[in-house]
Amino acid sequence: SSLKYSNRFRFATCNEVLMMVVGSVCAVLHGSAQPLMLLVFGLLTDTFIEYDIELNELSDERKECVNNTIQWKQNYTTAWPSFNTSLNQSVWGLMNNSTQKARPCGILDIEYEMTQFAFYYVGIGAAVFLLGYFQISLWVTAAARQIQLIRKMYFSKVMRMEIGWFDCTSVGELNTRMSDDINKINDAIADQVAIFLQRFTTFVCGFCIGFVKGWKLTLVIVAASPLIGIGAGLMALFVAKLTGMELQAYAKAGAVADEVLSSIRTVAAFGGELKEVERYDRNLVSAQSWGIRKGLIMGFFTGYMWLIIFLCYGLAFWYGSSLVVDTEEYTPGTLLQVFFGVLIAAMNLGQASPCLEAFAAGRGAATIIFETIDREPEIDCLSEAGYKLNRVKGDIEFHNVTFYYPSRPDVKILDQLSVAVKSGETTAFVGPSGAGKSTAVQLIQRFYDPKEGMVTLDGHDIRGLNIQWLRSLIGIVEQEPVLFATTIAENIRYGRPDVSMDDIITATKEANAYNFIMELPQKFDTLVGEGGGQMSGGQKQRIAIARALVRNPRILLLDMATSALDNESEAVVQEALDKVRMGRTTISIAHRLSTIKNADVIVGFEHGRAVERGKHNELLERKGVYFTLVTLQSQGDKALNEKARQMADSEEEPERLSLSRAGSYRASLRASIRQRSRSQLSNLIPESSVPVTGELGPRAYAVTQNAIPEEEEEELVEPAPVARILRYNIPEWPYMLFGSFGAAINGGVNPVYSLLFSQILATFSVTDPVAQRKEIDSICLFFVMVGVVSFFTQMLQGYAFSKSGELLTRRLRRLGFHAMLGQEIGWFDDHRNSPGALTTRLATDASQVQGATGSQIGMIVNSLTNIGVAICMSFYFSWKLTLLILCFLPFIALSGGFQAKMLTGFAKQDKQAMEAAGRISGEALNNIRTIAGLGKERNFVDMYEAQLDAPYQAALKKANVYGACYGFAQCVVFLTNSASYRFGGYLVRQEGLHFSLVFRVISAIVTSGTALGRASSYTPDYAKAKISAARFFQLLDRVPQISVYSDKGDKWDNFQGNIEFIDCKFTYPTRPDIQVLNGLNVSVKPGQTLAFVGSSGCGKSTSVQLLERFYDPDHGRVLIDGHDSTRVNVPFLRSKIGIVSQEPILFDCSIAENIKYGDNSREISMNEVISAAKKAQLHSFVMSLPEKYDTNVGAQGSQLSRGQKQRIAIARAIIRDPKILLLDEATSALDTESEKTVQEALDKAREGRTCIVIAHRLSTIQNSDIIAVMSRGFVIEKGTHDQLMAVKGAYYKLVTTGAPIS
Repeated sequence: SSLKYSNRFRFATCNEVLMMVVGSVCAVLHGSAQPLMLLVFGLLTDTFIEYDIELNELSDERKECVNNTIQWKQNYTTAWPSFNTSLNQSVWGLMNNSTQKARPCGILDIEYEMTQFAFYYVGIGAAVFLLGYFQISLWVTAAARQIQLIRKMYFSKVMRMEIGWFDCTSVGELNTRMSDDINKINDAIADQVAIFLQRFTTFVCGFCIGFVKGWKLTLVIVAASPLIGIGAGLMALFVAKLTGMELQAYAKAGAVADEVLSSIRTVAAFGGELKEVERYDRNLVSAQSWGIRKGLIMGFFTGYMWLIIFLCYGLAFWYGSSLVVDTEEYTPGTLLQVFFGVLIAAMNLGQASPCLEAFAAGRGAATIIFETIDREPEIDCLSEAGYKLNRVKGDIEFHNVTFYYPSRPDVKILDQLSVAVKSGETTAFVGPSGAGKSTAVQLIQRFYDPKEGMVTLDGHDIRGLNIQWLRSLIGIVEQEPVLFATTIAENIRYGRPDVSMDDIITATKEANAYNFIMELPQKFDTLVGEGGGQMSGGQKQRIAIARALVRNPRILLLDMATSALDNESEAVVQEALDKVRMGRTTISIAHRLSTIKNADVIVGFEHGRAVERGKHNELLERKGVYFTLVTLQSQGDKALNEKARQMADSEEEPERLSLSRAGSYRASLRASIRQRSRSQLSNLIPESSVPVTGELGPRAYAVTQNAIPEEEEEELVEPAPVARILRYNIPEWPYMLFGSFGAAINGGVNPVYSLLFSQILATFSVTDPVAQRKEIDSICLFFVMVGVVSFFTQMLQGYAFSKSGELLTRRLRRLGFHAMLGQEIGWFDDHRNSPGALTTRLATDASQVQGATGSQIGMIVNSLTNIGVAICMSFYFSWKLTLLILCFLPFIALSGGFQAKMLTGFAKQDKQAMEAAGRISGEALNNIRTIAGLGKERNFVDMYEAQLDAPYQAALKKANVYGACYGFAQCVVFLTNSASYRFGGYLVRQEGLHFSLVFRVISAIVTSGTALGRASSYTPDYAKAKISAARFFQLLDRVPQISVYSDKGDKWDNFQGNIEFIDCKFTYPTRPDIQVLNGLNVSVKPGQTLAFVGSSGCGKSTSVQLLERFYDPDHGRVLIDGHDSTRVNVPFLRSKIGIVSQEPILFDCSIAENIKYGDNSREISMNEVISAAKKAQLHSFVMSLPEKYDTNVGAQGSQLSRGQKQRIAIARAIIRDPKILLLDEATSALDTESEKTVQEALDKAREGRTCIVIAHRLSTIQNSDIIAVMSRGFVIEKGTHDQLMAVKGAYYKLVTTGAPIS
């Protein structure tokens, strides 16, 4: 099967295969062009050298050119009169023979020859252009077609998956798969393949030329090349190892950061910010030293590679020249052909390897994508199979259904549930959250299949019915209805495709929506916005009801359909629902009495079973689940109505904010101190007077994940100015200076190389063998020297820049962490600032910033010196030729830059083109439940496919442009050579320029041109670095609303601990739509104990957080000793408060250190620690441990039991000697025995302090001075235990009926 997946081309049709074959042929031909050019180049060199030797010979005035051979001048020999003629003849012959073979002369027309070579070059260039164009455009086109198909198949398969699959696969992950993974496949089957083939061919041909033309030299060069290979391999190995060590070293610091950010509330409460910054900084040191080592090693190996390369040059030229001069096996041209052949082969092999990475990535991505394409859904919503009943009565029955969500197989949601729902009746499901009500509704829609038992409709198991048909019978109205981003009429049409406008109007009238729609300016054509964002809750709800009604359903499912509404719209919607329920089987899940009272049957759920069933009055007598629910609710409602009457004149309506989704308060705190686990949820008093969506199984997941639109993930930031980044790097200026010096020398190496190379050629035309040998040796020595110098400067550059970069990284990390800890707590609630996101930001952003300073400066200096030296040198040797080549330089640089851009790909344009399609897929995947419920999967698949057309057309157009650009980039070098050698020939002939200078100028400029292109390819890192830096500076510049580090604010000496909440209103900044506190009034005198009682989400914990100044109230005031809390100095206020929370957070260090954490403002002696531990009933337990107070508590205190952790937390609070003690459910998580001990400890700790207790158990509350019963964000009754019992209100009912308070 792995083969089946890894075949990336399995969706190619005949056409595409043909295109790919032709493209491959072109690529192979293109690959052989460069080696071909070498053959021409060899001949050209020979021609130049021939010509130069002829000039050299003739420059000796004793010789002349006779009959196209060089001869000694006749009159030169007649100067020997004393010999007879015959002797003269023989001497003359000898002298002529001594010039070795008779040299031809006067035949060679250098300009004509060069013109021929220029034509060869132009011809090869033209061929290269065409081949390059075809190879790229054909492959890219073929890939675009296949990708188009893969996208369509993938999306349509995903839309067919069962809902359980979506629970296990996050929507974000699917979205990235659709964009990134498919792009990876694209990279693996498009131009990369062609480029790989081309480079590989060049590699093969280069070696062939080497071996055919001169196997001896080739073998010598090849023998030295393993040294380079070993160097590269070792470098990769060391870098990987050192990167590993660096990451490991950083992981320690990262763990500190993660621990601190995850428990930011504890850190803030105990004022440990600066202490944590120090601890983080200490852990950064080792990461820094590893980074510097890595830089040094990289510098060493780069230097080593250059050294070896130059030694190779030296060796090859020394050995090669001896083959040319001494044994005359090769001509100089052959020497160059062999040398460059091997060189080009090696380079292309190196360049072909990145393509293999793309192939591997593509293969990995293809495996994932194709696995999904081949997966058969367990419940296939688009299948035609299954019965369709002729008549539907509408009886639904659950037979012993057991079920758990596939994403959480360990939690049984339904446990042997048996319920019958009669047709035409309204059945209400009530019960605490997490009892399985919504799950039962989802099983009716067949979003899931039960694990055991079955669900039947009119006696037929619904698994045997056609899914689309079954879902078309059902109308569903959810608590949070999903509307699609289109018009109102279209949204209603989603209910039934062929519906007429009259039907829509009737449905809206029945849903009480008609009037408000007609008041809108565009009436039915009003756009509802993304996710229905333009509409109020009540309006959305009524549109959703209309959408359900248009279907004319037999079965109506109302899942808390009115819970999110204020009283007024609730009445309207409720009326609408009552109208439409007639004659339909209706199942209603609700928490509000008003909605439940008039149901025909009420079913009480608990722990996945139906525990009670009957009418309103019967159930009240049973005093069970339903009774508790009703009692608390009616109390809360009464209080609310009174409050509403008091506030009738002010325009705010508390009901609108009533208690919508109190559960989300917990969601916003989910990661914080108070993670109430589910078992404690059942202890919460009136458990279900509040619709807690926080725990509805996967729906809760769906809500929390999808509430965040994907787009806002990446905030847009302006890239930071380099000047500011450098300012942070100022202390390292000496390092940067030395690094730049090294870089400058490294830049000069390239031009020096071309100087030496042309010097070698010049020696071949020297006629005196001794001088020739001497010159060759000295040049080879020069090569060695350049190599050695380059070795040291590379090391210097690597070390200096890595040192400055690592110091900068450490400094930024420290500053960033310091800034993070200074933010107000509300900032951490934002999903973008979750501990995970922040630690990643510290890890990656800070290290990316180096990319904008050290190494980048090195790169720039390097390129500039390279080009500068090359151009100066060229102008010095031949300004005419230089000017000619400079005309081509922009094109060469362009082509270099273009190739770099090609490798990074056209990713950006593709992304934009895919955006529209991405929006549709995002909307579809986020709302998959609604779409499945409406049976609209097919529509979305069609819409998606329609959107794919534009990117596909763009890709085809791009294929041509891209191909042409690639062809041009490849042929520019050929054209440059053709022009410059032709002109060089002219200069040599007409102006007596030495031929070696032609080679010198051309190679200097062409190499520096490619270097220019290379430099521009480093920009992606640079841009990334600037954006990372900008994100970082954004963090450093942010001014927190509640500042921890400032000295501003009141401090006073005799702190009493007198607390007053005056009409406090508050919403969490991340959830502005949920009013958590709604006018809280309560006061505590110094030394008193106040207990808060109430359901979860009524604002108990929130009031405590306002007191700690984690947040400030939106309206109203918190007074401490008469000072407004917003004016009090934050560290001062927190130093007076000790807090013990339900799940105390301990740090990963010893017990003593954890206790000392209570007061971070001073050094604490061991005696103090012990006395605090004694007060907390902890001392005897600690002494029984082997390491006593030095025992490590483990990450988050995992080595200890809950009771032990709780007592350490109490000791930590006591050591502060606070005036105010906050106990947030401090004993709820303990068993009875440890509770007694902890309770005793708490009672001791409370003496003489103002104390606020939040608790669920009567035993902890009874002896408080004031008990405040809270509901919906304000106090409904307060007094002592006895007073409240006498009032016979909510508190009395809870205590007497024994309803679950404990």
